[in-house]
Amino acid sequence: MCGIIGYSGDQDSIPIIIEGLRTLEYRGYDSAGISVCTEEGIKTVKTQGRLTVLEDKLKENPELGGGCAIGHTRWATHGEPSDTNSHPHSAKNLTLVHNGIIENYAEIAEMLKGAGYTFESETDTERGAKLIDLLYEKYQDPIVAISKATKIIRGSYALGVIFNDIPDTIFAIRKDSPLIVAKGEDGCFIASDIPAILKHTKQYYRLAEGIIAKVSKSEVEFFDMEKNLTEQQLETVDWDVEQAQKGGFPHFMIKEIHEEPEALRKTLEPRIRDGLPYFDIPRLDGDFLSKFGSIHIVACGTAMHAGLIGKAIIERIARIPVNVEIASEFRYRNPILKKNDLVLLISQSGETADTLAALRLAKAQGVYTLAIVNVIGSSVAREAEDVMYTRAGPEIAVASTKAYSVQCSLLYLLAVKLAVLNKTMSEDEARDFCARMLTDIPKTVTSALEMSTKICEAASRLVAAEHLFYIGRDMDCQLCTEASLKLKEISYIHSEAYAAGELKHGTISLVTDGTPVIALTTVGKVCEKTISGIREVKSRGAYVVSICSEELAAKYDIPCDEQIIIPHIDEILSVFPAICILQLLAYHVSAQKGLDVDKPRNLAKSVTVE
Repeated sequence: MCGIIGYSGDQDSIPIIIEGLRTLEYRGYDSAGISVCTEEGIKTVKTQGRLTVLEDKLKENPELGGGCAIGHTRWATHGEPSDTNSHPHSAKNLTLVHNGIIENYAEIAEMLKGAGYTFESETDTERGAKLIDLLYEKYQDPIVAISKATKIIRGSYALGVIFNDIPDTIFAIRKDSPLIVAKGEDGCFIASDIPAILKHTKQYYRLAEGIIAKVSKSEVEFFDMEKNLTEQQLETVDWDVEQAQKGGFPHFMIKEIHEEPEALRKTLEPRIRDGLPYFDIPRLDGDFLSKFGSIHIVACGTAMHAGLIGKAIIERIARIPVNVEIASEFRYRNPILKKNDLVLLISQSGETADTLAALRLAKAQGVYTLAIVNVIGSSVAREAEDVMYTRAGPEIAVASTKAYSVQCSLLYLLAVKLAVLNKTMSEDEARDFCARMLTDIPKTVTSALEMSTKICEAASRLVAAEHLFYIGRDMDCQLCTEASLKLKEISYIHSEAYAAGELKHGTISLVTDGTPVIALTTVGKVCEKTISGIREVKSRGAYVVSICSEELAAKYDIPCDEQIIIPHIDEILSVFPAICILQLLAYHVSAQKGLDVDKPRNLAKSVTVE
């Protein structure tokens, strides 16, 4: 949440900062601002609203310019969205931008009031800025001031600071919030995420916690908290800026849905060797996993829904009990963890604050931690004992699509590995299963994408809905939870996912004439039961859209107003084309409503605060 970019170099900084902030829009924001080092000192322009509003305001100040600047897109946490609460924030000696939450801001404010400070905004960030200012007044050293301030601050932060008397230099530090540092041919940078610097360089440093970066026009230096020079590892991005652009599609979300077949291939192909799951992790490729008696999958949002699919497939073919937990609940409920438990963390960004905290809790209890992450070198990836990367490529749209699909594919491979170790599946059966995954999943997802016209027509009849229900049984029920979330996220239609057998326990009282119900039927053993639920809602006037496997559609007469047939695939693998269809349905509803598909209101791509 929030986006930070800073630049120091010989170019005009304002276009670079604005362009960088635009690449970070996917993180979500309600206001934006920029501070520029000019010959007259640091000048700040900030405003509530989209970046276009900030650009219009900058046009009112054509004389503003300079080679060093920091920019920020804010997501309100302390104080309502407003010009005053927007970043950057200033004090007597400095200006800064901040991503995160300062938990003890009230205590800091009281201390600062005692020193004569007053506040213009409601934000925790202004308190942090003036705390550093107070310490700079005392020590006259930026690194010492930042170091001492961050020892006082409790909470999470990524900070970019410019001091009035040290022009063209940015100081940066982070804790529990991502920040990278980079050096390009035209200057040096700090940023919340890689896309912001890709146009300028593919090499970057992922700033370690407790390390202070000093970024000037021609070099970057790193210091520890005692002001000793230190080094950071230089990393290289293996994707380019074009991959983070729309590629001819109207929105990132639809582009990313269309990237699912290739993302699945890239995830699966290197993970199958000699026909069996291969993770290129020594412990996982041996019999290490056989020691675990139960698994806790911990995640948030869409990643947690992938965990529900993981639970279903692991329990089904490996017969190992799996518990799926929301990370924000897991970390506070004093979970019972045993030495032979495996804690599996799932996070697209690898920076999800609650998931990271849950990981640290599990490690503190001496439990083995394994992560499924998309972003290489992210916090969850670094701190887990082992990590499996999904290789989905950059995902820019706030609503996750291809990341969910590849997370599910890795969970399937993990299930096969566990099944072989648990002797619930022979190696020959495992080879056959993996071969079908490798060939059939990308092929049928591609076929699902070719159904976009039919899905778009179905979406047109849902656009006016205020409430909508998804129903299914078994693994279909788990898919419905993710489908419902997708629709809510981007169309603002209230939707709920229910097990079809739960309808008569209260939910059906909400079904009236014309209420849309999307019924998912891919699991043969419960299809007749699901059809009974469909008849129940149909008898109460529901408008039913059936999303059904080819085999079950041929076998059963499913009562519905519209039917979408899932391309042929083994029942156990139908998750992948089914979710693609459900994602497309949500996308087309939102697009037909004329909404901002990629940046829905009040949401952020990377939730780096609690």
